[in-house]
Amino acid sequence: MAGSSHGHTPAAWTGVIISFIGFCVAGVFMVAANPVGFWAGLGVVFLGGIVGFAMKTAGLGMPKESDEMAGARSRAGEAQITT
Repeated sequence: MAGSSHGHTPAAWTGVIISFIGFCVAGVFMVAANPVGFWAGLGVVFLGGIVGFAMKTAGLGMPKESDEMAGARSRAGEAQITT
């Protein structure tokens, strides 16, 4: 899994950072017993997912692998197992 660079894109990093901030905000307001702030924090978490998806569709995410590349990766994996 380390060789696939899964998630190392600006879209992934931005979405996760925004969601993490929202999670922290929701946690603080949960402890403070403030339901409005808690729901606002969850809204920021949801916004992080939307921003990450929008950035991915704008081309800042990882491109999809072609069928040819997937086949080559599969053959290479099988060759490593049999030798």
